[in-house]
Amino acid sequence: MRKLNEIILHSSATPEGREHTAEEIKNWHVKGNGWSDIGYHFVIQIDGTIEKGRPIERMGAHVRGHNRNSIGVCYIGGCDQDMKPKDTITKEQQESFSSLVHALRMVFDKDLLIKGHNDYTNKKACPGFKVSEKFVHLL
Repeated sequence: MRKLNEIILHSSATPEGREHTAEEIKNWHVKGNGWSDIGYHFVIQIDGTIEKGRPIERMGAHVRGHNRNSIGVCYIGGCDQDMKPKDTITKEQQESFSSLVHALRMVFDKDLLIKGHNDYTNKKACPGFKVSEKFVHLL
């Protein structure tokens, strides 16, 4: 098992309220980007359902330079109807993300850091908010 030190939250950069599955995102990543698999380890649906993505034992493909020791989590949404970045995370998605973080910390390391994709580049709005402000209770 690889050494893990952080969980990085993303959005799917899709319009709010529009459902997408982990399988669809895998298709985008494999057919569109030429990757071997979906880049994320988990996908959180609008209703809070958590889908598995890439096996956690395998390095993800979600933040250049930070994939080796991280877990990638993507919530469905992140854009308004005009495809402009927006905080669209639902209460159910927030609750599921918090539960997932607690579970991953129990299994891997109680000190896993929580970050957003936008913490690594100012060129990305993803996930549509500052994780350190929205998930203060997890820091």
